[in-house]
Amino acid sequence: MTRKTFIFMDFDGVTHPWGEVEDFRSLPLIEAVVRDHPEARIVISSDWRMLFSLSKLVSRFSEDIRPRIAGTTPHVIPKKGSELHGLREREAMLWLAQHDPEPATAAWCALDDAPGNWVSRSRLVLTDFKRGFTEEDTVRLRRLLGELAEGVVPPRVQNQRSSLLNWG
Repeated sequence: MTRKTFIFMDFDGVTHPWGEVEDFRSLPLIEAVVRDHPEARIVISSDWRMLFSLSKLVSRFSEDIRPRIAGTTPHVIPKKGSELHGLREREAMLWLAQHDPEPATAAWCALDDAPGNWVSRSRLVLTDFKRGFTEEDTVRLRRLLGELAEGVVPPRVQNQRSSLLNWG
């Protein structure tokens, strides 16, 4: 059985340009890549998870992709400003700890327009917030999902992952 790969996905600046009409115009590009990777599951890490129900968020996706939405990350409230750096990644690691039998070796990546949200940059597909997810980003996501499916763990993640799992 193929192990699942989790994609932690932001919305604003990814599914559509940040600050523009929230029309999810880039979502079809993301979904096309996901369709080519049956092991891929999406976990919503966007701030939208705090404003809308999971069913409302899932309704944004195409019908065939909806069953592959694995949920939303927990919301961690930082105690001080310095805890903002890497916050989304910490939330993602908490989600993995609750949903993957081997969270320390889980296959995951992230789609986000804010690099400060993720310490493990080698697992981040960084989008341009003014453009959202583009054709160029599909190349990076396809390559990253292919590597993860083959068991290739991007460099520098092992130590960071351990410290993020132990964060509290």
